[in-house]
Amino acid sequence: MRNPFYQIAMLRRYSRAIGWTAALLLRLSDLRARNLSEGTVCLKLKPINSTHPVLMRMGTSDRQVFGQVFIEREYETLELDHPKTILDLGANVGYASAYFLSRFPGCKVVAVEPDPGNYAVCCRNLAPFGERAKVLHAAAWVERTRLVLERGAFRDGRDWTAQVREASVAGQESGTIEAYDLPSLISLCKVPEIDLLKIDIERSELELFSRNSENWLPRVRNLCIELHGADCEEVFFRALSRFSYDLSSGGDLIVCQNIHFRD
Repeated sequence: MRNPFYQIAMLRRYSRAIGWTAALLLRLSDLRARNLSEGTVCLKLKPINSTHPVLMRMGTSDRQVFGQVFIEREYETLELDHPKTILDLGANVGYASAYFLSRFPGCKVVAVEPDPGNYAVCCRNLAPFGERAKVLHAAAWVERTRLVLERGAFRDGRDWTAQVREASVAGQESGTIEAYDLPSLISLCKVPEIDLLKIDIERSELELFSRNSENWLPRVRNLCIELHGADCEEVFFRALSRFSYDLSSGGDLIVCQNIHFRD
């Protein structure tokens, strides 16, 4: 059991983000979740850095993602000047998108999520934002194709680690999902360029930046990404080698701002 002083400190920290009532409810639900099947209890919580309440499936990785976005505030260091369009790749249940929509009231978000369970919750979490939010049940890839969703093969195997892969034989595997390349996704945003591209796609960045990135990177002003391994890091920075940008990092995020071709 953790030190009780640590527990009190964490409770205070959570109360500053979601209020004492919600923090206590969340703590009680944490204890209950140990004896529940994943996702059988769904909480509605109102973080102070979200305009609307969000849903959380207790006993799932929603809990960790909620902590990263609303408690640790990992996207708070982003310095954006009135962004209009944000593309969220690997939106999970929509917490980052909800944060962006709340922090930047003049922006629109296109959220892309391949996992059907996460996608369903994402739709519910972003519905209160109306036409400012569009959610796609799809994956980001290097080309337009169909992909297969894989669960349980990466990291802790929970909802936030679902991966996609190419079908072993085209058209011969069931349950495939649509995959979009970046030019197609940017076109869906109906803008010439993206103010922020957020990427957390569980190693699919290896494919995304391996080829053809020069076709769309000039249309991205700012980018934040979670890289999943040294090979992903190598491919990513190689793709950006022709560009100048302001580089920073925080937690698991790499942030590249003011991206433009080198002089």
